Amino acid sequence: MQGVPREAATIALGLGPINCVKLPDRQVAQPPMRPRSSAPPHPSPARRRLSEADAIDIWIARWLRIRRKDLIDRYGCDPRRLYEIWEGKRFRASREKALAQFAQQHPGLAERVDFGLHRPIPRAAPTEADGQLDLFERSGSEQT
Repeated sequence: MQGVPREAATIALGLGPINCVKLPDRQVAQPPMRPRSSAPPHPSPARRRLSEADAIDIWIARWLRIRRKDLIDRYGCDPRRLYEIWEGKRFRASREKALAQFAQQHPGLAERVDFGLHRPIPRAAPTEADGQLDLFERSGSEQT
């Protein structure tokens, strides 16, 4: 502030709080608007029981590496229902039917696809009996 004496600036600041300035009309806060490109999410399909035909399609989708999320959205089911199919707990015969259908529809992919069942990854830590520390205890006891 070159032209304003220091005393005048101090007096101006002491007249009231600094943050009580009224915003111009163009800066008044308005609710945020949704961008035009983002469409509202489409409703998910109603949850229903899976059929054997669905199980065959789910097997083929797995072999075509379609994302699990897309399958859940398509069939409107709980993710655990997909794993029940992939582990062979539900619709056991659907895998063989899906293999035959996959070979007809995608003959060039048959040698590049893993047709195995889903193998769950254990989340629990290995117990001491399963660990390698047991090997050290045995080797130490054999020396004495």
